[in-house]
Amino acid sequence: MNKQSVTVLGATGSIGVSTLDVISRHPERFSVFALTANSQVDLLTSQCLDLAPRFAVLRDTAAAEQLAVRLREAGSDTQVLAGEAGLVEVAGHPEVDAVMAAIVGAAGLAPTLAAVRAGKKVLLANKESLVMAGALFMDAVQASGATLLPIDSEHNAIFQCLPAGYRDLESAGVRRILLTGSGGPFRTTPISALQGVTPAQACAHPNWSMGPKISVDSATMMNKGLEFIEACWLFAARPDQVEVVVHPQSVVHSMVEYADGSVLAQLGNPDMRTPIAHGLAWPERIESGVGSLDLLKCGPLEFSAPDLDRFPCLRLAIESVAAGGTAQVVLNAANEVAVQEFLAGRLMFTAIPVIIEKVLAQSTLVEPSSIEVVQDADLAARELARQLLPDVRQR
Repeated sequence: MNKQSVTVLGATGSIGVSTLDVISRHPERFSVFALTANSQVDLLTSQCLDLAPRFAVLRDTAAAEQLAVRLREAGSDTQVLAGEAGLVEVAGHPEVDAVMAAIVGAAGLAPTLAAVRAGKKVLLANKESLVMAGALFMDAVQASGATLLPIDSEHNAIFQCLPAGYRDLESAGVRRILLTGSGGPFRTTPISALQGVTPAQACAHPNWSMGPKISVDSATMMNKGLEFIEACWLFAARPDQVEVVVHPQSVVHSMVEYADGSVLAQLGNPDMRTPIAHGLAWPERIESGVGSLDLLKCGPLEFSAPDLDRFPCLRLAIESVAAGGTAQVVLNAANEVAVQEFLAGRLMFTAIPVIIEKVLAQSTLVEPSSIEVVQDADLAARELARQLLPDVRQR
C-alpha cells in the first residue's frame, strides 16, 4: 500500500488536531508532508517535533521566525515557510497527494484553490472557499480533475447518502437535501435576552468542540447559512432543493430525500474524526477513534424548522444566494469582521446581523468573474463593515 502524503492546512485548529489524530492511527497509510497555522507557535512546534513534516508554514511572518528558531534549536529538519505564498506552495506541491483544507475564513481561499488547481485530493473543511468563489472553485475542480471531498459533517453526510458516481440530483432521483443544524446554545433562549450574550456563552456549544469563530457562527446560525450556500455549490443544488432543519441532538448529520419518498440519513456521534476518516480513506473505510453510536442512550431525536426571527444571519445567507453576484462574498466578509468585534468584546451579539445587513444593503454587487474580483469585493466589504461599526455600537 502506497502511503498518502498529506498537507494539513490549519493544523492547530480543531479540525487540524482531529485530522492528525486520525492520521496517527494509520501510520502505514498516511505521512504528513506539511503542517500550517496562522500564528500558534507553541502547538505547531510540538506537532512538528512529533511528526517531522517536510515543511511547516505560519501565515504570520514574525511567528514563522520564532518557529524556525525553535525547530533549529531542537535539531529538526523541518523547513519553515511564511505567509500566503508558503501556504500556496505546500498546498500544491508535486509530492502531496491529499490536502486537508481547514483554515477558517477567507484566509483559506488561496491555498485551497491552489490545491484544487494542482489536481489534489482536497478534503474541504473551509466552507468559505465555496461561499466566496463557488463557480470559480467548482470550475477549477472540473478543469484539474481534483477529487473534492466534503468534510463538514453535514456535507459529508449528504455525500455519503448520495449514490456513488451520480451526475446531478435530478438523474439521481433526489427530491431535496435536508441540512441539519443543532440550533446552537441559544435555540430556546428568549430573544430579548440575546442582546446580553457574552463571547464565552456563544462559544459554549452544547454538542461540538470548535474554534471561537465557528462557535459564534453556530450560535447565530450563520454557520448553517454558509453551509446552505456550500451545499448548493457542492451538489449543484438549487436553493429550493436545500432545506435547513434544526436537530438539537446532532445525531442525524443530514439527510437526502429521493423521488420515491425514501429518506436516507447519516447518523453518528458528534465527532469530526468520523468525516475526516471518511475523507482520508475514501472510497475505503478506516478506524477513526470514534465510539459506536448508542441509539438507546441518545434519547428522542427532534426536528423543527429554524426560527428566522431568532436567527437573522441564516435568513441573510439564504437571501444572498438569490441576490447573486458578489453577495455571498460580502456576506462572509461582513460576518468575519462582526464576529471578530464580538469576540473582542466591542460589539453586542445581536449587532452581528445588523452589521451584515447594512453592508449587504450598501455594497455594489458585481459578477464574481475572477479571483481578483472576489478579493476586491471581500476587501471592500470589510472596510465598509469597519466604517459602520461605530454607528452600530452606539445603538
